[in-house]
Amino acid sequence: MNNISKTMWGIVLIAIGIIIGLNSLEITDINIFFEGWWTLFIIIPCFIGLFNEKEGKLGNLIGLLIGIALLCSSRGYLPFDIIAKLILPFILVMIGLSMIFKNTLQKNISEKINNAKDGLESIVATFTEQKISKADETFEGASLDAVFGGITLDISEAKLKEETVIKASSIFGGITIITPKDVEVKVKSTSIFGGVSNHAKHQKSSKKIIYIETFSLFGGVDIK
Repeated sequence: MNNISKTMWGIVLIAIGIIIGLNSLEITDINIFFEGWWTLFIIIPCFIGLFNEKEGKLGNLIGLLIGIALLCSSRGYLPFDIIAKLILPFILVMIGLSMIFKNTLQKNISEKINNAKDGLESIVATFTEQKISKADETFEGASLDAVFGGITLDISEAKLKEETVIKASSIFGGITIITPKDVEVKVKSTSIFGGVSNHAKHQKSSKKIIYIETFSLFGGVDIK
């Protein structure tokens, strides 16, 4: 959670505390349990999640729009049966648009990844955990797949080329990639109810670049 998210959560808690306090003193009579109040447990976390230090925000955006739709339905502005019928098509359209626009906006990263994907080392973790260190080894890229499992790839002391490609897919699992401090890291991500945290320091003056493409489905990728 970054500073913006902490500040926003702080404001929310302060506002709720003030309202409860004023209601208790009978200064105000604000009903915090209005019709559809429960949708705020979807709307507020998803809205604040858009400001997290994550590359992928699609899941939070989808959750926010669904929460708003449910609130409108609870208030009688939209029929619930229509919302129920449109949720799945809406999610599919949002995912499709995200993929199209990300490919357009991150064309350079996409080209680098597509050109190198055939020669990548395959590392798979299914219902298990793998911890791999490439210290003092020549690392030419990898394809990481974690399905109900975890992968930790440490290339902080590996011998890298000028350009290195990593593909990371996390489905109900987790992937951690530890990168050197003297490289530039460029990330292209797609997240569906998952997330990517990029804590790697961007050394834009570095001659070495790591291109990372991630896909997260109810999973996460942590780049350090």
